[in-house]
Amino acid sequence: MQINLIVIRTDKPKELSDFYEQLGMKFEYHQHGKGTWHYSTELEGVVFEIYPLMKNQEIPNKSLRLGFTVEYLDELITNLKKDNIEVVREPKESEWGYFAIVKDLDGRRIELKEK
Repeated sequence: MQINLIVIRTDKPKELSDFYEQLGMKFEYHQHGKGTWHYSTELEGVVFEIYPLMKNQEIPNKSLRLGFTVEYLDELITNLKKDNIEVVREPKESEWGYFAIVKDLDGRRIELKEK
């Protein structure tokens, strides 16, 4: 079994796609048939999509935690700080590699591990 789709929902899809683009993703804004317009990218066979909140949804789910492998972690963290992105854990070496934790614009914890 392999994961092939991750969908997150937000009340600010454009701003959230801009945040994830800072991490190195490139999104396409599109819709499937008559469905909802959303942002989509593919990361090594996994489709990652950002949709607006559903009509019955008032706030985004903040409990989801995501992890991404990135290049130049220290430089990335410096740039995120310039944009007032909250850094929960500064870059540090661990048994799992060199990583940091930031929060996206909805408050989800995003683990960034250096390649």
